[in-house]
Amino acid sequence: MRKITLTQFLIEEQRHKGVIQGDLRLLVEVVARACKAISIAIGKGGITGMLGSATTENIQGEVQKKLDVISNEILLETNEWGGHLAAMASEEMDHPYIIPHRYPKGEYLLLFDPLDGSSNIDVNVSVGTIFSVLNCPENIGAVEEHHFLQAGAKQVCAGYAVYGPTTLLVLTLGNGVSCFTLDREVGSFVLTQRDMRIPEETREFSINASNMRHWEPPVKRYVDELLAGKTGPRGKDFNMRWVASMVADVHRIMTRGGIFMYPRDAREPDKPGKLRLMYEANPMSMIVEQAGGASTDGNQRILDIQPEQLHQRVAVFLGSKNEVERVTSYHR
Repeated sequence: MRKITLTQFLIEEQRHKGVIQGDLRLLVEVVARACKAISIAIGKGGITGMLGSATTENIQGEVQKKLDVISNEILLETNEWGGHLAAMASEEMDHPYIIPHRYPKGEYLLLFDPLDGSSNIDVNVSVGTIFSVLNCPENIGAVEEHHFLQAGAKQVCAGYAVYGPTTLLVLTLGNGVSCFTLDREVGSFVLTQRDMRIPEETREFSINASNMRHWEPPVKRYVDELLAGKTGPRGKDFNMRWVASMVADVHRIMTRGGIFMYPRDAREPDKPGKLRLMYEANPMSMIVEQAGGASTDGNQRILDIQPEQLHQRVAVFLGSKNEVERVTSYHR
C-alpha cells in the first residue's frame, strides 16, 4: 500500500479540497517537526539526564519536569521564525510569546500544552503534546493576551501527539480526524487512519477514582451507576481506565470509545475545574466532536465557552456521545 505522508496529506487538503491555506499547512508541518524533536528527547530519557524535576514552577504552581521546559523551548524555537504565527501561548508560560520583530508576522495564534501528563515521564508511561490554532484578529497592532480569548468553536485546527510505543499525531482541520504514525526510519509522519470515529456506546470510563470523596452529587450518581454493573440501572458491566495523562486517556477513547471525566470537586470550590480550557479542553473537544463524540463541562458545550483568562480552568466530560449526554443531564 502506498504511504501517504503528512506533507502529502496536507497538500491534498489544500490543493484539491481547499480546506486549508498554505500558511496553515506550513504551521501544521512545523508543529509536527517539533513533536518529532520532543519524541526524540523523551526517547533518550535518562541517557541525557533529562528525567526528573527542573525545580521550577509554572503559573499554575505545578513543579515542572526538565522535559516540560525542554518541550516548551522546542515548540517556541521551531515555530517562531516561519512567518505563519503572530504569537504563541503555552501552559508553561505566564504570558503570550510574541513573535520577535526580526521575523515575519503571520495570521495565526498557536496555543499548546508542550508535555501533557509529564508526571508519568519518570515511570516511562505515555505522555503527549496538545495544540490549538486560532486566527489572529485582523487590523491589530501588537498581539495582546485578550486576542487569544476566543471560544473553542473558532479553532481552525487542533491536534495532539502521543509519545508511547509508537509516536502518533492526531489532527483535525475541521473536516474529520486523521491519525499519523511516525516512521522512525525515514523521520516522517505517515497516514495510518482516516476519519476516526468514536462509538456512541461504550463499556469503559476514565476518571481518577481517588478523588471520589470530593465529587459533586451528579458525578457520584453517574459513576455509582457504572460501578453497579449488570445488577445496576445500566444493566451492563463497565471497566475503568486511568493513565493520568489526558492525551493517553483521550486517545484510547478515540480508538475504542469511552468517556473521560475530570470534574470539579470540593477541594477548590472557587475553581471550575482542573484542566486548562485553552490548552487542553478546547483542542481535545474539537477533535472529539469531529470524531462524532461530545464534550461538555457538565452544563454546556465546552467549545461554546467564552474564555475570560488565558489560563482558565474547566471541568471536562468528553467521549462517546451517549455517555457524555447522560452525565451532563445529571448536572442539569
